Amino acid sequence: MATTTMTVRMDADVKHDAEVLCKEMGMTLSTAFNIFAKAMIRKRGIPFAVTGNPSLYDEPNRSHLRAAMDELNAGHGVEHALVDKG
Repeated sequence: MATTTMTVRMDADVKHDAEVLCKEMGMTLSTAFNIFAKAMIRKRGIPFAVTGNPSLYDEPNRSHLRAAMDELNAGHGVEHALVDKG
C-alpha cells in the first residue's frame, strides 16, 4: 500500500485538542483522519450527520422570540448589564 501526504488547515487550538484526545485513545491524529476517510468511503458520504442547529429556527423558538419582542416593544423589557466573559 502506497502512502501519500495530505495538508489540512485548521485552528491551532482545534488541532491541539484533537491530538490530545487521540493520544488518550492511543492513536495519532493521522490515524484518526485515516479512520474518518475509510468510514467516508464505506458510507459513500460523511459518516455522521452534518447539520445546523435546527432548534434555533424552529417554530416554537421563533414564536417565543416574537412574544419577547412584543413584550419589549410594549415597554415591559428589563435592561441588564453586559457581562464580559473574555
